Amino acid sequence: MIRVLLADDQLLVRAGFRALLDAQPDIEVVGEAADGEEALVALRELRPDTVLMDIRMPVLDGLAATRQITEDPRLSAVKVVMLTTFELDEYVFEAIRCGASGFLVKDTEPEELVRAVRAVVEGDALLSPGVTRRLIAEFAARSKEPAADGTLAALTEREREVMALVGIGMSNEEIARRLVVSPLTAKTHVSRTMVKLGARDRAQLVVLAYESGLVRPGWLG
Repeated sequence: MIRVLLADDQLLVRAGFRALLDAQPDIEVVGEAADGEEALVALRELRPDTVLMDIRMPVLDGLAATRQITEDPRLSAVKVVMLTTFELDEYVFEAIRCGASGFLVKDTEPEELVRAVRAVVEGDALLSPGVTRRLIAEFAARSKEPAADGTLAALTEREREVMALVGIGMSNEEIARRLVVSPLTAKTHVSRTMVKLGARDRAQLVVLAYESGLVRPGWLG
């Protein structure tokens, strides 16, 4: 059973998400919060698998709450999915840097929301369906000049290649086709790369791919 916490200051939004998710046989909404402070208290008490977190909330916004979640070892297993009204909200970029596993627009299709919750718990989710490459391209354009460090020293050449493909928004299936390997092999390479780099998920691999200089802005057509 996938355990979910809803954090949004709009009661109707929470009610709608709860009704949709609780109707699934493998998903349970274990709690709700109206602001970031409430979310942190609930997360530490309930330890859900994922939290759907609104970016803009009173008391403590979703961005600040995400920073605290990703810095708290007790919450290291919690996946944060940011909720936003706009696909390319300026805060989305910072949220991903802070450790969010991805984001969803609030008016996403019901089946996409359910699929995203399942995927993010498995470590496969990145961003709202249909806008992945566009968002990554924008993220790349805003990224800083890469620092010359040994971040990628532990990776094999194949793992660097896989990481670069993740960095330009490819799914495991697309990586498998590009490298002429099975999807399972591609997923294994991605998982090993995340472990070696201490990345929480694919979103963090994208951040590291750009910040390390492995992928540069302009690679996406």
